[in-house]
Amino acid sequence: MSKHLYRMPAEWEKQKSTIVAWPHNKNDWPNKFFSIPCLFAEIISKISKYQKVNILIQRKRSIVEVANLLNKFNSKNRNINYLVCKTNRSWTRDSVPTIIKYKNKKKIFCNWKFNAWAKYKNFKQDEKICQNIKKYINYDIIKPVFKKKRIVLEGGSIDVNGDGLLLTSKECLLSKVQQRNPGLNRRDYEFIFNKYLGVKKVIWLNKGIVGDDTHGHIDDIARFVSKNRIFLAYENKKKDKNFKNLNENYNLLKKFNFENVKFKITKIPMPKPIFIDKIRVPATYLNFYIANKIVLLPIFDDPNDKIVINIFRREFKNRKIIPINCRNLIWGFGAIHCLTQQEPA
Repeated sequence: MSKHLYRMPAEWEKQKSTIVAWPHNKNDWPNKFFSIPCLFAEIISKISKYQKVNILIQRKRSIVEVANLLNKFNSKNRNINYLVCKTNRSWTRDSVPTIIKYKNKKKIFCNWKFNAWAKYKNFKQDEKICQNIKKYINYDIIKPVFKKKRIVLEGGSIDVNGDGLLLTSKECLLSKVQQRNPGLNRRDYEFIFNKYLGVKKVIWLNKGIVGDDTHGHIDDIARFVSKNRIFLAYENKKKDKNFKNLNENYNLLKKFNFENVKFKITKIPMPKPIFIDKIRVPATYLNFYIANKIVLLPIFDDPNDKIVINIFRREFKNRKIIPINCRNLIWGFGAIHCLTQQEPA
């Protein structure tokens, strides 16, 4: 296997479909689950107008119920496919395999080992998703290994520009808290990303945001929006617990240089802290999803919503910005990017 064989496409490249798992685990949204199916239906409906959506459902008899709800949101039914595939949770960004390209043509399931963020015990169904969806989406499977051990990794912990660069955080991959791969260091991860994703250089940020139970996923704090543009979560209030970490990340990015390429860094303000049952949840505008012709943007009934919408409209000139209110969704400690996984065209 050569570093030139595989490439992970950037999210803004043309997509064939989006993979979503229909919500069923009420424990992920205590006392707020009643609103979650409608939120998923809204998100699926918006995407279905521009590309196919593959929905993982627990059982075949659920199709009619889900379809009826989607119809209320005017989804484009011919773009909806139902895949019977049991799941523990609905966070497909992390549990569904990364779809990469072999020699930039043939699509492959890059099936990382999944262990529920090294935190939860109930993940056996999520761990089997790759083998269960293969009968619907028939790609060859590779299982990344290092020193004969399978690599644990979630899609939300990495972000790529499709041209050799990858963003991640030390807190997620190198910390001993919620440790995914004991014994692996920076150089080991860089070798793995080079081998399986075609990555030439890894940009290591420090820490994620307060309330993130994944312990530092990059898709809450920094995202490529083109080959040389990065959106970065930023906090101006010095008393906020996110201030120090997000400023450190900004300073790291400013100093980064690779092949004399200078990045355009756009600071994205954070919403005000949101507490549910006295717990601060990881509300951030960075958990957006880029699909064909659109960007789904989480908003939070916050004064910064309008500011961020305008930034996105300015920066994504060729895509429609669709705000989705995620105040209830974020109680599950994830938002739009967390519940979507793209299938490249």
